Amino acid sequence: MLAKTPDPLDVMVGAKIRIFRIHRGISQSDLAGKIGVAFQQVQKYEKGINRVGASRLSRIAAVLGISIGDLFEPSREKPADLTSPFRLLADRDALRVLTAFARTRDPRVRRAMAVLVETIADLRPATRPASMRSAAVKRLGPSRKTARIEP
Repeated sequence: MLAKTPDPLDVMVGAKIRIFRIHRGISQSDLAGKIGVAFQQVQKYEKGINRVGASRLSRIAAVLGISIGDLFEPSREKPADLTSPFRLLADRDALRVLTAFARTRDPRVRRAMAVLVETIADLRPATRPASMRSAAVKRLGPSRKTARIEP
């Protein structure tokens, strides 16, 4: 008997559940507890191995604070949430970082990359005299203009 392969739609919905869950800072165990299943079941949903029933999909969307439609396709009528993980990935540089991260196989290096990016993002620019700022800019050379992808 051939192994049953997950349906691509189930895989996509599961991936979106995972993205929204991580973006909201909710663990698999917390989500599982709030929807009444074991965390292993959430893992299976996120991998697309198990299909999510309509009532459970509704509960997951409620816990994540999204509409059920957000797990399928974004609505064309409502403006995109500026902090949505999907909106963030539309930025060319964010996609470059994620692509480079995906090419990295060593889990320790992946964690170090995540910590590095988070640390840089949390840094506050130091106040320097204008003369020092211009010297630093000259050392860096001309800036490259990057194209922004607008949704």
